[in-house]
Amino acid sequence: MKKLMIGGLAAALLYTAVPTLTVKRLPLGTYRKGGVPGTIALTFDDGPHPLYTPRLLDLLKQHEVKATFFVVGEKAVRFPELLRRIHEEGHEIAVHHYTHVSNWLLSPAGYRRQLEDSIRVISGITGVPPRYYRPPWGHLTPLTLLYSKKLGIVLWSSTAKDWKRGTTEKELFSRLKKADPDGGIILLHDSGDTFGADSEGPARLIPALARFIPEMKSEGVRFVPIPELLQNR
Repeated sequence: MKKLMIGGLAAALLYTAVPTLTVKRLPLGTYRKGGVPGTIALTFDDGPHPLYTPRLLDLLKQHEVKATFFVVGEKAVRFPELLRRIHEEGHEIAVHHYTHVSNWLLSPAGYRRQLEDSIRVISGITGVPPRYYRPPWGHLTPLTLLYSKKLGIVLWSSTAKDWKRGTTEKELFSRLKKADPDGGIILLHDSGDTFGADSEGPARLIPALARFIPEMKSEGVRFVPIPELLQNR
């Protein structure tokens, strides 16, 4: 019995934690950074959100910035007008899962359904199939890596940790400033509804971005969507 338990634990680790930790050292078909100097990609997970996504889009439009949104399929179904607005304003829309669930908790069939349902919803609303994918929490499995042949897996090089409870606008701005200005991919969120996240995190992130974006633009940095950031990769 003990051997069976140890064997089961080893198998679980090989399927979950090992691929995720390995990718932190080796790309293995994933993207953590772009190849275009003087550029940053702002990426937003977990939306769309009826309050925060419109405010964020207003800010991006004001500063003529294009970003990438890794959307949750079931939220896209609830707020299709927001998905259409994201698309019409020139931002990239990518897959985050149909529901916000870790790959570590999904069977192979469940994982495929998460991606296929998300692709179907996004394509149906915007008329354009998504090209990129970010697994919730960055949790990977061997199956995730195999599927990267169909969708480019985009992780991140830095995060403002805007999901953490009690994080101030000042702290968010400071973390944003640490982003790599030569191809950095910043992980951010336009919704705080995910389990364990601060529901009001985006309310503090948006004003921090309102300071960060013009400051970086004044230094010659361009904010681009993922396809443009990765064009030299």
